[in-house]
Amino acid sequence: MELKICHLYPDALNLYGDGGNITCLRQRLAWRGIDVSVEECCVGDTPQSDFDLYFIGAGQSFEQGILLEDLMNKKAPHLRSACRDGKTFLAICGGMELMGMSCKGADGAETDFAGVVDIHTENGSKRLIGDYVFSCEELDGLPVVAFENHPGRLYLGSDVRPLGKVLCGHGNNGEDGLEGVRYANFFGSYGHGCLLPKNPALADHILKTALTAKYGSCDLAPLDDSFENSAREFMLKRLLAK
Repeated sequence: MELKICHLYPDALNLYGDGGNITCLRQRLAWRGIDVSVEECCVGDTPQSDFDLYFIGAGQSFEQGILLEDLMNKKAPHLRSACRDGKTFLAICGGMELMGMSCKGADGAETDFAGVVDIHTENGSKRLIGDYVFSCEELDGLPVVAFENHPGRLYLGSDVRPLGKVLCGHGNNGEDGLEGVRYANFFGSYGHGCLLPKNPALADHILKTALTAKYGSCDLAPLDDSFENSAREFMLKRLLAK
């Protein structure tokens, strides 16, 4: 088995160490003896390879604005096609927003985004910040811990479901109690911190999704996640006790 990963804009979209999600995925595959390759796709690059998993992290609004022209002209058609073909995506915070349809600024102006998934964002006047917890529905309600910091208010389209429900914190918009994005094999979350090392069950679920899409089935050998789960449980007790 082998998994080919495309890391979009690793030099610019790495807020709060989001690139650590790639390190986590690589290591969890390596521990199981599964080959993995990661190709960085930066400004000016057009994705050429037949990737199995696409990752995009978050950056500040200024950085996202600089990347937008490159995203729309060189990458968006490929990414839309990849999502339709059932390739797996993990998009974090601003990267998740960029994969959506559009964003409405504070001045009311609408900016088109990549259109990979039917979500849209509106910029709010107040940032939604802090450690937070959400239950991941497809992991039988398993609580996921992360850190959020975003001015965007994200809303789901009619064919899109959330990744989970907020137990503590803000999530997509601080209004509807929903967190993240699930559509086909697309995973999106506002979770920084970074997300996957803190939540190994979610990391394995994403890996299994990508490997199953490629090979038809996949059984991942169990790993000793006692250290990671102990840290996660500590944060859960601290946050849910409030």
